[in-house]
Amino acid sequence: MRTAASVPVTAWIGFVVIAIYLFAAIFAPLLAPYGEAELVGRPFQPWGDEFRLGTDQLGRDLLSRLIYGARNTIGIAALTTMLSFFIGVSLGLLAVVRGGLFDHILSRASDVLMSIPQLIFALLLLSAFGATAVNLILILAIIDSTRVFRLARATAISVVAMDYYEAARIRGEGVVWMMRREILPNILPPLIAEVGLRFCFVFLAISGLSFLGVGIQPPTADWGSMVRESATLISYGNIMPLLPAAAIAILTIAVNFVADWFLNQTSGLRDAK
Repeated sequence: MRTAASVPVTAWIGFVVIAIYLFAAIFAPLLAPYGEAELVGRPFQPWGDEFRLGTDQLGRDLLSRLIYGARNTIGIAALTTMLSFFIGVSLGLLAVVRGGLFDHILSRASDVLMSIPQLIFALLLLSAFGATAVNLILILAIIDSTRVFRLARATAISVVAMDYYEAARIRGEGVVWMMRREILPNILPPLIAEVGLRFCFVFLAISGLSFLGVGIQPPTADWGSMVRESATLISYGNIMPLLPAAAIAILTIAVNFVADWFLNQTSGLRDAK
């Protein structure tokens, strides 16, 4: 039985950081001193008692936008990750169960999409179809689902070779039943561990696209666009652009800490004593 003492310090740090970020995202309207897009001061007003982190180029409170950015960036990244897993796992299991030409077509289509650099492909599609939140979620989910598809298919192949799967097939169970009852429960650990890693990639992709101007659009607060909007302040010795960048980096590291610990436990590996 696992105890709290058996959880490494890095995993505890990850859990605490993730909890803080989730708390800020959920209760952003209560924690932020001002509205997300409210003009409350002069442009680039310095740090002080009224504005703890100063204001941006339009006079909006940066602390408030940093808090609201947690809700927007994390929320969209989480939705995108869940959608990509739904698509990737469903198609991966279906490819294994159906097999034959269907499996071959899906595998080759996945190879083609994976051969294209993810950020450049997303940038091209968003430029063509419009940089809306819905398009951002759909495009990144479809692109990222190819990685999930490969993992789901690879892990499911070992399951379909088992006797219990063959027995269920001989009984005449349907495709959906086989996917849901025989395959999915037996491949959940690596998929759950992959959720954290895929979330990090999606999270960083959204921040990168927002920095380039085709991600989450203004006036919605987003950490990637906040870095772009305040980048000129670095020339004047103002570290404000580093704060949203640090928020991105800290959350990414925290999620990786938790994902690495979970993968270590489910794979049967143990830390060296």
